[in-house]
Amino acid sequence: MSKVLTPSRWLAGGMLCLFSALAHAHASLKIAVPAANAVVASAPAEVELRFSQALEPALSRIEVRNAAGDRVDHDAVHTINGDAHRLGVALKPALPPGAYRVDWQAASVDTHRTTGNFSFQIGK
Repeated sequence: MSKVLTPSRWLAGGMLCLFSALAHAHASLKIAVPAANAVVASAPAEVELRFSQALEPALSRIEVRNAAGDRVDHDAVHTINGDAHRLGVALKPALPPGAYRVDWQAASVDTHRTTGNFSFQIGK
């Protein structure tokens, strides 16, 4: 049996490539500092998130809240060392011991958005 590439096979192959590319079009969180569920001895100066793809900082956000739901970040997401894979947000100084939640939304350079959250704790 001959394997002739008919138009329908070309179309099927093209669709497979398209959907495969779309599946990888979203930026995923690779590393967080502080890490998810980490217990750190003292308050970090900022939260850093590293992603699998370059991001649009103007379309991305990072919010850090304490256990009462109050924001403890400076609401100014920035790239770290000019690397569009790494976003950070500065935290208010002298955060007290307790639980903190990080909510993030990342927009990759092709504008696909992903969201997520994690928590960390300062102190015991």
